[in-house]
Amino acid sequence: MRIAIGTLIGGIVMFIWGMFAHMFLPIGNMSMRAPLDEDKALAALHDSLPAEHGIYVLPYFDPAKGGDEAAMKTYAGKAQSNPYAFVVYTPYGKDPMASLPYNLFHQWLSDTIAALIVALVMIRAGTGVMRGLLIGLGFGVFVWLSLSVPYWNWYRFPGAFTLGTLIEQAFGWLLAGAAMGWWLGRKRLD
Repeated sequence: MRIAIGTLIGGIVMFIWGMFAHMFLPIGNMSMRAPLDEDKALAALHDSLPAEHGIYVLPYFDPAKGGDEAAMKTYAGKAQSNPYAFVVYTPYGKDPMASLPYNLFHQWLSDTIAALIVALVMIRAGTGVMRGLLIGLGFGVFVWLSLSVPYWNWYRFPGAFTLGTLIEQAFGWLLAGAAMGWWLGRKRLD
């Protein structure tokens, strides 16, 4: 029961911090910009990409042509003389307000499942506010190093966006870890 409550505390703290970071602080939007002509950009995406949900990288190099010197040289020239884009594309529209409850539930659920993993490590490593704080911070930095830094390195995600994810994850898990460490480290009344 202690682990379940500690997990719920961690999930709720992380969920509330994420909401605060995205709604009231600029952390969630660091480096996000509006296009010069949104309608033209949307039309170009609609006309140029298949009607299939996916990630599109421009310019694109087909890995199957990795041994083809001419294809690699053509790609290198194209990559050096053109803009780069990493596009998460969905060909159909979606009302963000209608899907908000669904998205919020899934965010809370993923935060809570992650908190369960943190709680299980805490139980094994020891509890208390300071230990929870350090374990939470460690998990936050781990998440950032294993996901956000590779996106910055390989897919050219902006440095400010990458820094924002560090702040969001490290500080959020620091808070959640401290709260979980407090709960899990309390003395039981027998």
